[in-house]
Amino acid sequence: MTKARRALIGGVAIALLMVAVGPGAAADPPTATYEVTIANLTNGQWLTPPLAATHDRSVELFDVGAPAGFGLKEVAENGNLTPLYEALTADRHVADVVIAVAGDPPPLAPGQRVTFEITTERGAKWLSYASMLICTNDGFTGVDALRLPGRVGSSATARTLAYDAGSEINTEYLGDIVPPCPLLTGVVSSVDGSGVSDPALAEGGVVHRHAGIVGAGGADHLVAGVHGWDVTRPVAAIKVTRIG
Repeated sequence: MTKARRALIGGVAIALLMVAVGPGAAADPPTATYEVTIANLTNGQWLTPPLAATHDRSVELFDVGAPAGFGLKEVAENGNLTPLYEALTADRHVADVVIAVAGDPPPLAPGQRVTFEITTERGAKWLSYASMLICTNDGFTGVDALRLPGRVGSSATARTLAYDAGSEINTEYLGDIVPPCPLLTGVVSSVDGSGVSDPALAEGGVVHRHAGIVGAGGADHLVAGVHGWDVTRPVAAIKVTRIG
């Protein structure tokens, strides 16, 4: 078994384990239930299973123009959902946390959507989510503090952009990108990729709009025609409907 395939299977196991864990830290009974659908609008980028949370207004998943927190950095660089999941489930301001596995394999394929349920409680009137753009150095998409609809049957929608966490230089070299990328996109690579951060690539920047894939690196690099997207358009869409 190759290192890349082991990494992909390991990621599957982690995602399924966290889904089995269930709701977040809140002990109070839920006051509302929501159906959430997240769709991948790209042609070539796979997304990690979306990590979603309901929370009060004090919780901030990310802030454009500010440095990414450790949990978000791990999602954006390594597709590692564990630190952010653990931080959110331990936060008393968070009502529920869900990792939405799309299928087999768990990542959300181009053009695919995943639907899941999430609950909330009094005071937790917002929903946030984050998902890595797998074939990037530190790209992600998500929404920070989408207001939950108040009436049963009502919905809230948003289209989410591609962001750069500003934490890793965009080398576009497959050796610096998570191992599942070539496997998922069919691009042949002679390097294994990496699921851990390289201090030599640390950027020390802030969250900002992603500039897209240049694809000028040659062999063992990202390919603009495969992994790229229209940077003027959203890469994902979310719909939240109150169902109970």
